[in-house]
Amino acid sequence: MPVKIRLQRHGKKGKPFYWVVAADARAKRDGKFLEKLGIYNPNTNPATIELDIDSSVKWLQNGAQPTDTAKAILSYRGVLLKHHLLGGVRKGALTEEQAEEKFNTWVSEKEQAIADKVGGLDKVKADARAAAFKAEKEVNEKRAAEAAAALLPEVQEGESAEAEVEAVEAAGEPEQVVEAADATPEAPAAEEDKA
Repeated sequence: MPVKIRLQRHGKKGKPFYWVVAADARAKRDGKFLEKLGIYNPNTNPATIELDIDSSVKWLQNGAQPTDTAKAILSYRGVLLKHHLLGGVRKGALTEEQAEEKFNTWVSEKEQAIADKVGGLDKVKADARAAAFKAEKEVNEKRAAEAAAALLPEVQEGESAEAEVEAVEAAGEPEQVVEAADATPEAPAAEEDKA
């Protein structure tokens, strides 16, 4: 019976989730399988891959052929490297301890590379959030300045608009600005009554 290591699709439409399985080559894609070796979730960044390395190596040693995608996944997690190192142990080129040491070194370097990628993605997200916050803050400040300018009374002769803006900013609250705007036009009217 020819055995393939391949992906079995699960999940909903548009959100695929795969099992990595050892199955008879004649079985349906999502049908009967011999053993579940792990999972592969391409929806996350970086993709989530969990494999039973020892079972995968056992199937490879027994002659199972991985599909192209499964081969890439097995290579990514170090299954093919371990299979290669165990072949060297069988031939006498390496001792079992040397093979295990090489494999563990490779795994630790790979885990570090994955952690660096995740850290880089987190940094990019944090930078994007900070930039969006800064832009939003600038827009809010601009709106506040426009609202303060709209509440100011018309500029009278001899007065500068900058002086009024400074007075409004010193006043601080919009209620005070409205009161100041109401009081300014009444003062000239009172002076005209006296004359």
